[in-house]
Amino acid sequence: MVFRAWTDPEQLKHWYAPDGCTIEYKHIDVREGGTFHSCIHDPIHGDCWITGTYQEVTVPEKLLFTMVLSDETGADVSSRNAGKPEEWPERLVTTVTFEPAGQQTKVSIHQTVSEEEAKKTGAYQSWIKMFNKLDQMLGK
Repeated sequence: MVFRAWTDPEQLKHWYAPDGCTIEYKHIDVREGGTFHSCIHDPIHGDCWITGTYQEVTVPEKLLFTMVLSDETGADVSSRNAGKPEEWPERLVTTVTFEPAGQQTKVSIHQTVSEEEAKKTGAYQSWIKMFNKLDQMLGK
């Protein structure tokens, strides 16, 4: 159920954006080699377009995908031009693992950006808010 929430575009629309924001997908193909192009619409900070590729999809244990800042057409945008700090990587790799924990699922996430940078930019806090939304959605 939790893995499906990470791979079903209809479910992602309900939780995969921080509080007050929405997400749209120009396309999403969750399979190894599949790609996505999404935008988080933030009424305060503006739009954040991302493209990525699913490098590993192991049902129901693991997702590994890249994330690259882009524009609405899908063209790459440098981190600096997108307003990120100098230390922000041009290409993030995100690994999400899912482990049974009794009647629940333990979800772990790792990204190739330092925790310090993630906290400075708000990315860290955004993940916490999104996990809370996911928990609420699945708890219904």
